Amino acid sequence: MRIVIAPDSLKGTATAADTADAVRSGWVAERPDDVVTTVPMADGGEGTIAAFAAAFPGAERVSVTVTGPAGTPVDTHWLRLPDGRAVVELAATSGLPLLAGALQPETATSRGFGEAIAAALDAGATGLVLGIGGSASTDGGRPVLEALGLVVAADGGLDRSALRALPAGGVVVLSDVTSPLLGPAGAVAVFGPQKGVTPESAPALEARLADWAGRFPEVDPATPGAGAAGGVGFGLIAWGATVASGARAVADVLGLPALLDGADVVVTGEGRFDEQSAAGKVPSVVRALAAEHAPGARVLLVAGEVEAPLDDYDAAASLVVLATQTTGEPDDALRDPLRFARIAGQRLARLVG
Repeated sequence: MRIVIAPDSLKGTATAADTADAVRSGWVAERPDDVVTTVPMADGGEGTIAAFAAAFPGAERVSVTVTGPAGTPVDTHWLRLPDGRAVVELAATSGLPLLAGALQPETATSRGFGEAIAAALDAGATGLVLGIGGSASTDGGRPVLEALGLVVAADGGLDRSALRALPAGGVVVLSDVTSPLLGPAGAVAVFGPQKGVTPESAPALEARLADWAGRFPEVDPATPGAGAAGGVGFGLIAWGATVASGARAVADVLGLPALLDGADVVVTGEGRFDEQSAAGKVPSVVRALAAEHAPGARVLLVAGEVEAPLDDYDAAASLVVLATQTTGEPDDALRDPLRFARIAGQRLARLVG
């Protein structure tokens, strides 16, 4: 059979490439005669640069030091594509894992992302591809625009005279969510808790975002994607960027639709499969593409944790469940995720067989 393995990373524990290789290893151990193709995916969050680097062998990683989410320096990089565009990944400059568990819901900043964008523009980037998943902050993207030259006066006025112009090739934002900036489906309500926002601190953060949005009356805070990355989506929209589905854009760059043609089985996955997964995350995009390009294929899921119904998948493997069954310690799935990804691949191959 023809098998396509196209997972996202297991956030904070394993890259998409390593995850795909581990699942493949388990699969071929059970079914060595299958033809297995791996396509490591991303949705604009962690692993976006790696996905583009794999798609463009001539791409160059450019080192840069920026202000990290805690305000301390972070050594990271952006990616120069052969056509002159730059790929900048927020997770690598201002991402939640960079806080090392010390969540800072009120003070975490996205400034480093803006600094990396500015560095790419200074280096002559003709266009920008910006992945904004995995943020640590809920600041509306204000520090990003300030790093790009916007001056915010004490009275709330904006001086845009020094704000960097968009490059000639435009700015495309890869977002894994479609949330608005404000309200019960917005940045604070939906994504704040995972960044340490409590019910007591949420109203102040919501008010701060509303005040920030009020300074851009020409931008609708309800625009899909404005709430992505703690409101960085809103800030980039205000700058003039265009928001696109992160996972779908990455899939197109990697040529995934063509690779799915004629596949018998498609395996996708992510760290936590939950109610947000259906809103543009990698598994939902891969599943939709499989339905279009390989309508008879069985679609299987590998996830660290499964917290949502699996109605759209033929079978699934949870690494936490596998760890519990194998060692009796569910936390082993975090300590050694690739071991259990291999077991997941073998179990799913056995099930298909």
